[in-house]
Amino acid sequence: MRSAVAIRAMPSNRLLVLQYALTIFLAAFLLFQVQPIVGKMILPWFGGSASVWTTCMLFFQVLLLLGYLYSHWIVSRLSPYAQSAVHLSLLVSSLFLLPLGLNPHWQPTGGEDPTLRILLVLAFSIGLPFFVLSTTGPLIQAWFARERPASVPYRLFALSNVGSLTALLGYPIAVEPAMPTHWQAWVWSILFSCFALACGSLAWRAKHLPPVCSGSAAQARLERPELIVYLTWIGLAACPSILLLAVTSHLTENIAPVPLLWIMPLALYLLSFIICFERRDRYSPRVFRPLLMLSLFAVAALPFFGQVPMLMSFVIHLAAFFVVCMVCHGELALQQPRSEHLTSYYLMLAIGGAMGGIFVGVLAPYWFNDHYELSIGLILTAAIVWTSAQRQERALSPSRRLADWGFVICLVLSLVAIRATYHWAGMQNADYTARNFYGRLKISTGGDGEEAYRVLAHGGILHGHQFIAADRQAIPTAYFSFDSGVGRAVLAKLEQRAIHVGIIGLGVGTLATYGRAGDRLRLYEINPLVVDIARSRFTYLSQTAAHVDVVLGDARLNLEKETPQGFDILIVDAFSGDAIPVHLLTEEAVSLYIKHMKPDGVLAFHVSNSYLDLAQIVKSAANKLHYQAVLIHTKGNRKSRTTTSDWVLVSADPHFFGKPDLKEGLTEIKVRPGVQAWRDDYSSLLQVVRWWGFK
Repeated sequence: MRSAVAIRAMPSNRLLVLQYALTIFLAAFLLFQVQPIVGKMILPWFGGSASVWTTCMLFFQVLLLLGYLYSHWIVSRLSPYAQSAVHLSLLVSSLFLLPLGLNPHWQPTGGEDPTLRILLVLAFSIGLPFFVLSTTGPLIQAWFARERPASVPYRLFALSNVGSLTALLGYPIAVEPAMPTHWQAWVWSILFSCFALACGSLAWRAKHLPPVCSGSAAQARLERPELIVYLTWIGLAACPSILLLAVTSHLTENIAPVPLLWIMPLALYLLSFIICFERRDRYSPRVFRPLLMLSLFAVAALPFFGQVPMLMSFVIHLAAFFVVCMVCHGELALQQPRSEHLTSYYLMLAIGGAMGGIFVGVLAPYWFNDHYELSIGLILTAAIVWTSAQRQERALSPSRRLADWGFVICLVLSLVAIRATYHWAGMQNADYTARNFYGRLKISTGGDGEEAYRVLAHGGILHGHQFIAADRQAIPTAYFSFDSGVGRAVLAKLEQRAIHVGIIGLGVGTLATYGRAGDRLRLYEINPLVVDIARSRFTYLSQTAAHVDVVLGDARLNLEKETPQGFDILIVDAFSGDAIPVHLLTEEAVSLYIKHMKPDGVLAFHVSNSYLDLAQIVKSAANKLHYQAVLIHTKGNRKSRTTTSDWVLVSADPHFFGKPDLKEGLTEIKVRPGVQAWRDDYSSLLQVVRWWGFK
């Protein structure tokens, strides 16, 4: 084995530094490019729920922790030769799992726990390649620090985050609109092979490196961080992780669970790492700590300012989240240890990130009946940041230190009081709240006398109304009134004969009120909690004269397994957040629906959305299949508890749209240039975004 002196005498040209830099950049790029690719692949299997991304993030964070643990172990326990042999074996093994794809064996059947099934799908489909990529950052930085002791390895961490940010921003702008998902998987697999070659070259070279910087080993052991330091690192890493998932959940539940909206908070998260770790002096505690206090209170008190426009709410949440990331990551950058403790430092960061992911992705949906994790994240951030700041101020007098601790306690208690008041107020008008993997459901009541009604909301999205008075319970409300697009379509079909209706998305069961004796209703619902609520707390299902079947599980997966149903009308009203999941709008999905319809059957798509113009997507798919598609827009009425709605009706029957009750109010759908039908392996949200949030 070569001596340390011999290593220092080896050529240390720019080409070698460039190889280290490109390898770590490519690893980070692939690490964060695969997340939206796989997330998009897996969404259709689990109903397009926003929680799918939260669970994917949990998987990525836990695997990142395992990768950092591996890096710490291999650097601290194995000889350079053994490090090289083990990592080369890992790189070669990961190549056998290419090309990137999902194993259909793990496709859900409808009754299993989604969280566990998603984790298993990811583990057996992408687990080893992702694990290999996750080891690269700390491992290559450790090798670099040993080969070039005078260099600053932490700047490579900033470079890795540049690679991650490039991947995230490039996906919705350049990758997703340009190529279908299976091409994305192939390109990613080719780039991973290039990474494996470059990393393998560095691993081969690493067998000649010294195990430690021998001249300073004893001093490094003496300067090993204390336990409180390790705990501080974990806490500072956990707070942004909790808020990352909490803010992402807020965005995806109120617009749509699509990669573009997952990427926005994650990009800010990475940007803060780049700024803070590239040069530590770019984080100024005097500037950012006051901004942090302002940001925490802005988010905490935002609900008390009334009906804030959604776009403004998003901007405030994202701006405050970025400040939190800057402060937490800036404090971490100020506490960087010697390079001998580099892998343990990154291990603590990964532990904090994984703890945040486990808390939000696994514990919160089953422990809480509301979204308390945002409040907990705000309070923990205030407590941990200011505790860390006080610990670093060693020269303060006892009186000044006492005053500062008093400030910290008052700050934390103020946030606790504000958020506790908010959650308490939200529970006062709730008759029932529950939460599971698919989100929070809340039942509340309003109105007086004959106007009294009961309403179900999923997060901030209305899922149905029903009047409480016995003689008004059969009146269709919300988006399903007699003059709505779906109401007109169903009434037109009821003129002919007893009909067979398919409904994707149960809600509170409002559409069942249209059923007559002899009619058959087949309802598809992925969330078992919604089924329980519709049956136990609303009466649409129990009072209908039609025969009702409820099928649990993702509608599309169930329809693919079923024999043709012969629907007279098939209604697509499944919402995840404020939009129909993408996999229920693709050309293949529409083709599947048509197979289950009679020749004169009608498809009805509920496309109400303030931010996405989904009517164009349905129209494009209908055009490809030579079907006619029209839009019916209906304004809401507060007194009758009806809601403004947009429905797209699709049919090949030339006589259907000529019926008197349908002709009035039909609107032609104009498809903008560049908008094309979505497919299972291609969709781009950028095509249909209403950038100003209004129709």
